[in-house]
Amino acid sequence: MTTLVFQNARLIDPEAQTDAPGSLLVRDGVIESIGSPDEAAPEGADIVDCNGRALAPGLIDWGVKIGEPGERHKESFRSAGRAAAAGGVTTMIVRPDTLPPIDTPESLEFVTRRGADAPVNIRHMAALTKNRDGREMVEIGFLTDAGAVAFTDGVRPVQDAKLLSRCMTYARGLDALIVGHPQDASLSKGAAATSGKFASLYGIPAVSPMAEVMGLDRDLALVEMTGARWHADQITTEAALPALRRARDKGLNVTAGISIHHLTLNEFDVGDYRTFFRFTPPLRPEDDRIAMVQAVADGLIDVIASFHTPQDEESKRLPFEAAAPGAVGLQTLLPAALRLYHQGGLTLPQLWRAMSLNPAKRLGLPAGRLSKGAPADLILFDPDAPFVLDRFTLLSKSKNTPFDGARMEGRVTGTWVAGQRVFGGEA
Repeated sequence: MTTLVFQNARLIDPEAQTDAPGSLLVRDGVIESIGSPDEAAPEGADIVDCNGRALAPGLIDWGVKIGEPGERHKESFRSAGRAAAAGGVTTMIVRPDTLPPIDTPESLEFVTRRGADAPVNIRHMAALTKNRDGREMVEIGFLTDAGAVAFTDGVRPVQDAKLLSRCMTYARGLDALIVGHPQDASLSKGAAATSGKFASLYGIPAVSPMAEVMGLDRDLALVEMTGARWHADQITTEAALPALRRARDKGLNVTAGISIHHLTLNEFDVGDYRTFFRFTPPLRPEDDRIAMVQAVADGLIDVIASFHTPQDEESKRLPFEAAAPGAVGLQTLLPAALRLYHQGGLTLPQLWRAMSLNPAKRLGLPAGRLSKGAPADLILFDPDAPFVLDRFTLLSKSKNTPFDGARMEGRVTGTWVAGQRVFGGEA
């Protein structure tokens, strides 16, 4: 058995919501106990002196896009795994919007095999409808048996309400989780910005935030009708929060997420048509961003993720409305989230509740905790270490990040998966 002791650490515990000095004993890949900062190590144990740096559960990034199959030139499981380890992400929850989509047990088995050699944990979501066309439900039972942790058509909302209600009813019987993208597809089609003065001045096709509210209202009504387990991948506008709160008050089995980009950027960051800031949904006004940070602090929004979406240069070097949406985020999720900590919007335990504990709980994973019996998926980081991001140092194949050239704080110095170090040298 391998024994590992982390001494002189600043332990970030998202369950207890504490940030305090301590030590951690890991035996055979599992957390065995938590002790005082200088607690003596058992004989023969390997010791990691954390030197007062923060030790926390590894990040669980829900909604990672991998280019296999079909777009391996944008991202492979190998390159994404290396980027994840360097960014402190110990579990990637991978999206099914590939070419072709992951909509059969055979295609799910293929990507499961492809990702088996990655240095971090990988769990897969499957499509909700065949080919993500919104016409025919996939074999939810078979895909669940094959290892799918949730079902989603990604940024393509299922427009047929009757079909979606049938999917929810079937999923409820199997206790399967459906991930929705709240958006009225007819309103948001072709939009690249949030409607308002900025979009009008810049001549960018825009959509009202009401498109998100309308999509959310419909999906929540179907959840209430069917009793399904449901998760909104991204809630980005303040106008959507009352409906989410009402659903919680009714006792519906509903959770919600948001991307780190919508928490740290706003519509003005687009600047002079900078396509690295083109997202789906589009970036929102500053008032919305502030409201979303507060919603995370209050626990109304449960999950923060990078929504890692690699795009090649040819997809981004286009007019703003024609550019492919999305950004890479596996290595920038942590320093971007630490902006919220340094600004005083969220504490470290609150951040880790949203980036590690809550996704683990929602998906039924044992990780995301600093507790006895939890897997030793851990990251050691300095939350105050400053640096200027150079996108060409990122380990992803694609380099489309909105944070290129940005001054950031927070460096990962070590990442462990099941007690095995997968990133960093000596602490």
